[in-house]
Formats: sequence, C-alpha cells, structure tokens
Amino acid sequence: MTTEDFGTAPHARYLPISDHGLIGDLRTTALVGTNGTIDWYCCPRFDAPSVFASLLDSDKGGSFELAANVPARTKQFYFPDTNVLITRFYSEDGLGEIQDFMPVADESLEPDRHRLIRRVSCVRGSLPFRVRVAPRFDYGAQPHTVRLVNGQAVFESASLSLALTATVPLEVDGMDVWAEFKVEEGDCVVFALDRVGEGIAPRSCVSTEAEEQFTATVAFWRRWLSASRYRGRWREMVHRSALVLKLLTYAPSGGIVAAPTTSLPEVVGGERNWDYRYVWVRDAAFCVYALLRLGFTEEADAFIRFLTRSAATGAPGESGPLQVMYGIDGRCQLPERQLDHLEGFEGSCPVRVGNAAVGQLQLDIYGALIDAIYLYDHWGKPISSGSWDYVGTLVDWVCDNWDQPDEGIWETRGGRKNFLYSRLMCWVAIERAMRMATRRGLPADMARWQHTRDTIYRQIMTRGWSPRLEAFVQDLAGEVLDASVLMMPLAKFISPTDPKWLSTLTALGNHLVSDSLVYRYDPEASPDGLQGAEGTFSICSFWYVEALARAGRVDEARLAFEKMLTYANHVGLFAEEIGVAGEQRGNFPQAFTHLALISAAFNLDRALG
Repeated sequence: MTTEDFGTAPHARYLPISDHGLIGDLRTTALVGTNGTIDWYCCPRFDAPSVFASLLDSDKGGSFELAANVPARTKQFYFPDTNVLITRFYSEDGLGEIQDFMPVADESLEPDRHRLIRRVSCVRGSLPFRVRVAPRFDYGAQPHTVRLVNGQAVFESASLSLALTATVPLEVDGMDVWAEFKVEEGDCVVFALDRVGEGIAPRSCVSTEAEEQFTATVAFWRRWLSASRYRGRWREMVHRSALVLKLLTYAPSGGIVAAPTTSLPEVVGGERNWDYRYVWVRDAAFCVYALLRLGFTEEADAFIRFLTRSAATGAPGESGPLQVMYGIDGRCQLPERQLDHLEGFEGSCPVRVGNAAVGQLQLDIYGALIDAIYLYDHWGKPISSGSWDYVGTLVDWVCDNWDQPDEGIWETRGGRKNFLYSRLMCWVAIERAMRMATRRGLPADMARWQHTRDTIYRQIMTRGWSPRLEAFVQDLAGEVLDASVLMMPLAKFISPTDPKWLSTLTALGNHLVSDSLVYRYDPEASPDGLQGAEGTFSICSFWYVEALARAGRVDEARLAFEKMLTYANHVGLFAEEIGVAGEQRGNFPQAFTHLALISAAFNLDRALG
C-alpha cells in the first residue's frame, strides 16, 4: 500500500508514527514505513533539510515509494542484531521483500559519502513491484531538476544533488522517476541513492556491490553489539534500544541527538511540535549512562570530548559554561523557525526547525553531565587532568548559581520556577564530583562544595516536601506533583525505602499513573505556556518501574515493565509519549525512552536476582 491508496482526510494520508522502522549510517537516518515508503530522510546529516518528508506533508514533503504492485500484506523486522530493516510483502502469487540499509564507513569519520540501499528480492513465486522516487529538497521548498545519465537518475537542487542507481530501467515523470518491474523467485533488484557533487562522483551500485555492502553492514552492527555485557531477561529489547542509541550518534563529532525527527506532534492537531535533531546535554548524558551500563565506553569518551570542545568554543552566557543543547557539529546557534508551507503530521502545525529552548536556563543539565563523567571515570577509564579541570569549572559555577529559578527539565514556556528536579541535579553535580575527588585524590575546594551540597539537600527536604500531599512536589513554592521526582532515589539522593519517599511514590501512583503509564505533570494544575494536553511520558514510565523495584515492590515493577514493552512498535521502537489509545506520539524514535528502558531492565534484573 502506498500513499496513493489513502483517502483525502489528513489523518488517512499518513501512516501512524509507530508504523516505521529506522535505518542509518551514524550521520543521518531514514524512516521506512511498513508500506515500503521512506517518508523521512535528511541528507547529508541529521539536522540537514529533508529530502523525503511526507511524514510532515504527504503532498509536498517528498518520498521514496517502493511496494508490491498487487494487494499484499506486509510485515517488517530487523535482520537479527543489526539496523538492517526487512519489509516483506505477502501476495497470492508470491512473497517478496525489501532490505533497507545504509552502509557504515566504520574505518573513517569522513562525513561526506552517503548511500542508501534498497534491495528487492523474491523469496517465493513471483511479484510485481513499483517504485516512485520523489525528492523534495529543503523541506519541500527548493525546486530541482532530474535527468537520466547512463542509466542513473540525477536530482539536482541549489543545495544538494542525489544520484539514483537502479538495476531496472527508470523513467522520468516531471520532478520524479518511476519504474514498474517484476521479480521472480531468486531475482534481486537494487536501488541505491547517493549524495553527489562537491567532489563526490556518481557511483553505480550493481548487485554484487550491494551484496558486499549488505554483508559489511551486517558485520559492523553485529561486531558493535557483541561488546554488550547485558545477559538479563529482556536481552532483545535492551539490545534493540542500544542499537537505536548508537543510530542516534553522529560519528564525526560524538554528539548524540535526542531524536532523528522534527515536529511529530505530542498531540495530533496541537502545537507541541518540536525539532529534536540536536544534542541535548541531558539526553546525551543519560545515553552515555545507559551505554556504559552495557559496556560501551567509546561512545562515552567521544561524547565527553564533543561537549568539552563545544563548551570551549561557545561564549559563556546566563546559562553558564554549558548550553541546554548544541548542534551535532557543536555549534551554539539553533534559531527556531516555522515552515508554514507544510501541513504537519495529520495536519498538526506548526512544523518547526531549530529550537528556541537553546537559550533556556536548565540547571539540571550539570548534574546529568557530571554523573555521566563520574560513571565513565568509574566504569570506563579515569578521566584526564584536563577533564577534571573542566568538571571543577562546572561545579564551581553550580555552587554560585544553583539557587535560582529556571525552565526545568520539561523546558516549559510558562516562566521560570524553582523546580525541585533542578535542585536535585545540582546536588548530583556536586556530590558526584566530590566522589571523584575523594576516590582519586584530585584537587577540589571540598569545604565549599560540601557546604553547597548540604544546603541544597536541606532546601529540598524542607521546601520541596508538601505535608498536605505527603509527597515531594514539582517546585519549591507549589503543591503540584511531577514525575521528575522519581529520579530522587535513582540519583541516590534519598533512600528508596525512606518513609517520605514511599509516601511520594504512592501519591504519584494515585495521581499521575494510568495502568503503569506515567504523566509528567498535570498541565492544568501547572500551566506550561502551551495549549492542549499531552500523552503519558515514556521515560517517566520506565523511571516508575525502577523506583518500584528499588522500593521493594518488585512484582509491581515487573508487571509495569512488561506492560510498557507492549507499547513498543512492531520492531521494538518507542516515541516520546503514548497517547490515550496506546499510539506513539512525539518525535520518533526517542533516545530518552530507550535509555530509560535499558536502565529499568538492568535494575529490575538485579532486583529479581
């Protein structure tokens, strides 16, 4: 089924967000629908303007359609232990499949060579296929030409050129190319889309070369995953999450994007649509933590080097030595703008690129980063003297600035508050630095650090506690529950069996949990400056699992975890949120969700023994 089979209503012209698998080459990614259509692809990197974006506008966005040309059922899965995606078509006359992958040049960090390969084969009988390649450059705003040269279709725009190689004849139709062909049992047809120009010459892709690159790509992913130390009960889901986190890594710099998409809505028809194709300090630091738990240390080393370089080149501002986020190349400026010519997923607008949250003050990022550095120093290798000097600069800044309102972890646009979570993570920043200094005998202003750490602790325990709710609350002046406090025992701020914490856990369960799914907070009780409601937040649901397990409620934790796994899509991917009907909402797939799954599985395994 292609987009031509859909009706005219906006919601009928879009595959559900969850009906996609992800492929990539550690520089960019593509989303492949269960109907065989690539409807999201940015080239040459995550944050570049889109080439295919029918996920955000089914008419103007552009797509790479490839599907059986007869009625067929489809199934999609990953080649085991890899990021190679298989989409199968089952018809009365035959069974065919598409193998989608991007070769990973693991021997080089040169970011300019890109290739997307689609191999069509017939497994049984025979099957007719059709293909239409319709790029729309610069989010559908930039015109292009197409011409056939020696059997290749060359698409040229002002900013980017692509060449399509096919082992079947192609025909031009306006700005697109198309073909119809039939594969018999044992046949294989190859399509390869390459970036060309700027010193990159067009290159054909015959079947033998595609087979070699398929074999090399499978070997790369299996070799990387073999380093995992996880041997627990949920190995398949944990390893799929690890593969997702690796896909979201930009190899040339070591940055890790929060998600590979922009403007997939938290609520269909609402305005909560954001661009997540950047390196959030918080998200990436949590990714480092998750990967370290599994034994992947190179990613942690690369990210710390990325952040040290990025912070060193940026001008210190109100937010201190760190920004909330950076571009994948370390750039500091990420201006937000709206693409009014795109209708958005299922009519959800605005479509945004860039992110204005880059200028926010979010104090919690210092705790997330220094905790990741602490874990790397403990589980990976001892940090260098230069890295320790960098940690000292961050901690000194936290000591000077922790006691001020900020926008908080949820990046609210309703004004700054004294968020408890921000205080908590400032405490983490100082406490973890003190641990490193003590264990390794590193120089530190321990008296000042300890005084500040203890002051933060006392403030949280007194002003962050609501006697009326019998729970820790969202901000120091409020009476609103917030799922971010689930991090209190996870960060070792409070014992997971402390009476105050157990009371908080009960309150959260009564007011923010719906059948194991957890809402961040109640927007009506705590206005966040945006219209509309939102779904349950999947990272919070996995935090809840971990908090239950640490509190000794292991049976509840396991049931909640197993329920959460049922909300994954058909290939084990999660978006940011889950809607009322169990649908994936928000940018997809989401690093936050997958890293929390890894942590919850690891700690639940340990609790179960």
